[in-house]
Formats: sequence, structure tokens, C-alpha cells
Amino acid sequence: MTRTIAALLVLLCAVTAQAVSIPAPVLNEIGNARLAGQGSYRWFGLKIYDAQLWVGDRGYRSDAPESSKFALNLTYARDLYGKRIAHSSIDEISKLGFGTGEQHEVWLKRMEAMFPDVHEGTQISGVYLPGQGARFYLNGNLLGEIADEEFARAFFAIWLDPRTSASSLRNSLLSSAQ
Repeated sequence: MTRTIAALLVLLCAVTAQAVSIPAPVLNEIGNARLAGQGSYRWFGLKIYDAQLWVGDRGYRSDAPESSKFALNLTYARDLYGKRIAHSSIDEISKLGFGTGEQHEVWLKRMEAMFPDVHEGTQISGVYLPGQGARFYLNGNLLGEIADEEFARAFFAIWLDPRTSASSLRNSLLSSAQ
């Protein structure tokens, strides 16, 4: 009986691992990518998106996030305006204390110009480029790049900084990031 349960658990883990496919931008950007963690973001009980953190061979180090490339993949569960996504991002960056007011204005304009309106099932992938900035993809197609290392650190801190407003999502994303 115990062997049967163990065999079923191994099979269940294998099936679950196969159910998560690596998004194309992650395959193209990160060698030997592996899923570090995943979770859902909810706002007042409504699911906004599912998130996945993808890392390479070096994993993700919260004490030195700039040490290696990683990707955050968001699959939206509802319709949202791109400008609203940009404004929410700046609000979170500001709450975390990153950047100056002048930088926020520049970053907001860049995100407003780049982030599209999204619908249920839309995927946006953001890739952290150490020492360079961030690159963004919409359903696997390049949206653009923001070549500003400070922006990239601030943007990904929305999900990965210990002070994030979405701490349970952060914990899920970092569950096996090392």
C-alpha cells in the first residue's frame, strides 16, 4: 500500500511538472531555465493574473538579484488597460521607495508607451537583464526594452522585494528560486 501511494505521488509530480510549459521568451533569453515558483495575484478576491518566476543555472538571490538573468511571466485573468498597468507599477515602485519623482515620470512614460491593453489569457513576460535593464514580450513577441538598470531593479521589486505589498505571491514565486 505504501509503495502504491509513493508511486502515485511520483506520477502526480511528474504530470504536474509537465503541465507547466516554458514560455518562448524564457527559452530564448535564459539558458537552462527552470521554474522557481508560481502563484496568483488577487485584488479584493478577484484574480488579476497568474505569475511565474523563471531562473537560470544560478537561480535567484534576493540579496543580489542583479547577479543573474531571470524572467517574470504574467498571464492575465481579466481585461486591463495598459496605462493602468503602468500607473499601478509606478505606484508600487514609489511605495517601495525606488527612484525619484523625475525618474518615475520617465519610467511611467516608457511603460505607457510599451504596455498594451490586456485580455484574459494575455501573457506579458519581463526579463531582467543584469547591468542593462529589462526586456518585455507580449505573447512571445518583443514589445521593447527599457535600458535602465535602476528601472529594472525597481520594476521587478514590485514582486520580489521583501517589502512588496504582495508578500504571499512573493513567497510562492521564490519557493525554489535558489
